[in-house]
Amino acid sequence: MVYFDNAATSWPKPESVYKAMDHFSRQVGANPGRSGHKLSVEAERIVLNARELLAEIFAIDDSARMILTFNATDSLNLAIKCLLRKGDHAVTSVFEHNSVLRPLRRLEQQGIIELTVLPCTKEGFLDPADVEKSIRPNTKLVSIIHASNVTGTIMPVEEIGEIVSKYDGAYYMIDAAQTAGVIPIDVKKYKLDLLAIPGHKCLFGPQGTGGLYIGEGLEEIMPSFKEGGTGSLSEQDVHPDFMPDKYESGTKNTGGLAGLAAGIEFIMKTGTDKIHKHEKALTEQLICGIQKIEGVTMYGPQDANRQTAVVSINVEGLRSNEVGYYLDQQQGIMTRVGLHCAPLAHRAMGTSPDGTVRLSMGYFNTAEEVDYVCNALQKLAKNGI
Repeated sequence: MVYFDNAATSWPKPESVYKAMDHFSRQVGANPGRSGHKLSVEAERIVLNARELLAEIFAIDDSARMILTFNATDSLNLAIKCLLRKGDHAVTSVFEHNSVLRPLRRLEQQGIIELTVLPCTKEGFLDPADVEKSIRPNTKLVSIIHASNVTGTIMPVEEIGEIVSKYDGAYYMIDAAQTAGVIPIDVKKYKLDLLAIPGHKCLFGPQGTGGLYIGEGLEEIMPSFKEGGTGSLSEQDVHPDFMPDKYESGTKNTGGLAGLAAGIEFIMKTGTDKIHKHEKALTEQLICGIQKIEGVTMYGPQDANRQTAVVSINVEGLRSNEVGYYLDQQQGIMTRVGLHCAPLAHRAMGTSPDGTVRLSMGYFNTAEEVDYVCNALQKLAKNGI
C-alpha cells in the first residue's frame, strides 16, 4: 500500500500523536476551562500547550491571537465573514481552494462585497504586480493561497505582503493549508494580518483541528463568528470581547489538540528544514520519473524548488477517475482525482471538467514508493487498463 494523498490529510502520523490522543481519552477526558477539578485543569493545560506551540512555530508573539478552530475551512470562513462588510472589496486568485472562493462568492452574490479574482499562469503562478493593480480605496482583504493544492505551486506571498502593507485599511491573509509545518512561516516577515491553517496536514495533527491567527487590532473591527459558553465571564449573558474567547465558544476538540501539539513537537524536534528537504527530494524524483513516461502529462511548475510535494498528472486516453481507480485497486496506490475543490484552477490549467490525478507525498513516504508509483504509471501508459 502506497499513500500518496497527503495533501488531503497526512498519514501516517508520528507515533507520539497517537499516544497523546490516547492519553487524553484514557487519562484526562474532561472539559477544558469549565470546572476547577484537576482533570479539567489538565485538559485546559493541553489546550494552552497546543495554542502556544502554534504561536511558536509561526513566530506569533501573543499566543492569545491564535484562535483554535476545527480546520482551515473553519478558519477561513471566520476571517472572511467577520472582516468583510457592506461596500468592501476583496482580492483573491483563480488558484484558490473553494474554502476561500465559496465564502467570498456568497458575499458577492448577496451584494455585500465586490470581488476581484486575479488570473494565474497555467503553472499556477500569480504576478504580484497584478495584486497591486487590483487594490482599490475600498479594498479590505487580499487572500492568497500559500501553495496550490492542485499543482503545489508556491505563491510569492512575501512580495504580496510588502505590497498590501502599503495600503491603509487593506488586510492580508494567506491560506497555508498546504504549507503550514513544512515551509517556515513568520507572520511578521510575511506581514500577515490573518493566517489560516489546518492541523491535519503538514502539522501531523488529527482531523478536526486548525487555527486562525488574528493580527493586533483586528478584533476591534471583527465581531465574533458564534457565541456560547467559554468558561469565562459566565455571569454575563453577552459574549466576551477579549482574545481568544471572543472567537472560541463551545467545547474544543481537546483530544485532537493533544495530538496536534504532539505533531508540532515532532516537527520542532525533527526540524522543518529536514522535513522540507526530504519532501523536495521525493518531489524531484517523482517529477524526473514522470517526465520519462510517454503518454503522461504533468502540470504545474515541474520544479521541486518552486512547489510543494504535490504533482498533478493525466494519462493519455484515460479520465482521471479511471486512472485513480486503477492505481488504487490494481496497484495499491492511493491518490486523489477530479477537481480537488479548486474549479477555477483547473479552468486555468485547461483540465476542467475531468480534473487531474493528484500525487501528494509526505515526510513518511520513501524513494522506493516513488519508484513504485512511476513504474505503475509506466505500465498503465503503455498497456492501458
